[in-house]
Amino acid sequence: MRILIIEDEHKAANYLKKGLTENGFSVDIANDGEDGLHLAMTEQYDLIILDVMLPIKGGWAIIQELREAGKEVPVIFLSARDAVHDRVHGLELGADDYLVKPYAFSELLARIRIILRRHPLQQSELLKLADLELDLVRHKARRGGQTLDLTVKEFQLLALMLRRRGEVLSRTTISEQVWGINFDSDTNVVDVAIRRLRKKVDDPFPLKLIQTIRGVGYVIDEAV
Repeated sequence: MRILIIEDEHKAANYLKKGLTENGFSVDIANDGEDGLHLAMTEQYDLIILDVMLPIKGGWAIIQELREAGKEVPVIFLSARDAVHDRVHGLELGADDYLVKPYAFSELLARIRIILRRHPLQQSELLKLADLELDLVRHKARRGGQTLDLTVKEFQLLALMLRRRGEVLSRTTISEQVWGINFDSDTNVVDVAIRRLRKKVDDPFPLKLIQTIRGVGYVIDEAV
């Protein structure tokens, strides 16, 4: 699942990204409102964490433009502005939640999971293909009844491929979705990750699901 953080305090944004990444999310950061709005408009995110006070364009304006453009992506305001009228204003503009800084990361994580479970645009929490199952909420993978021991990045990579089963994903697409938009796709990290994932997902089983489309990328399906 992809989350966009729009936060101008670099230390706070990086702390938040670290925590979310460790919990299985793919995270992008924008440090001003203009860049944040551009990413929110042009990329596909499952949730946006938005500060109110931002350079160039503030959080109020960002959520207004998103909703006016028909973007129903869930939004959580994370702000030091703790007045009741600020919290009410944020919710009235279309935010799904409003959390005041300083906050407990465990509480934010719980709120994120609740919103992702209840939001009407959220995709299935259980991804299936043949005898392979991926539980996005419990962060568990099983194949043929056996539990697969996946790293965070392996889990994210497998989730991406299952969501887009049958679609050939380029190395650039995979690197952007799993490692972030600034990832250097010229390295062989994607190929190494796919190779390690195959050892766990495919090698012990007769039916191979992950396929290489030479010169293009990778695809997961029962038959290619």
